[in-house]
Amino acid sequence: MADFKIKPLGDRVIVKAKEAEETTKGGIILPDTAKEKPIEGTIVAVGAGKVTEEGKLVAMNVKVGDVVLYGKYSGTEIKIDGEEYLIMRESDVYGIVK
Repeated sequence: MADFKIKPLGDRVIVKAKEAEETTKGGIILPDTAKEKPIEGTIVAVGAGKVTEEGKLVAMNVKVGDVVLYGKYSGTEIKIDGEEYLIMRESDVYGIVK
């Protein structure tokens, strides 16, 4: 993952979303239209951090490999080599899963 093709700028991160559930707990198979959007994923690339008005760099709280929770409709979907990812600001990340 260290040689990811895109380097996000500023306080942006690229997330590989966890796959949506294929079946319910009761065993019913869900069609694509009924699947919930994932809210968990793995960070695959991070920017350098946010620059304040004073010109100071604020380091990122997340790093490559972190499993994170984010808003259901956060980020912009992008496709790289046929794989789908989300690019979003670090502030769209709610927390790191331990």
